[in-house]
Amino acid sequence: MEKESIRFEEAMLKLEEIVQKLETGDVPLEDAISLYKKGMELSAFCHGKLQDAEKQLISIIDEEGNKTPFDPTKGVDSNA
Repeated sequence: MEKESIRFEEAMLKLEEIVQKLETGDVPLEDAISLYKKGMELSAFCHGKLQDAEKQLISIIDEEGNKTPFDPTKGVDSNA
């Protein structure tokens, strides 16, 4: 699977398509198993992307390149 070359949004759309196909119940068993496997791969890929995004959002890189935990109470410009 070309997981690394697709975007999160594309993976979510493919996952939604798979879920819709499986929900119809009109898919032969062999195809359903294959779709289920692909869906699980896409789900794991999306979950990983969301975890990566979360890690980036909870850290801020300062001028020296050091990551520091994000604290919304510090550094807020009240004039903004």
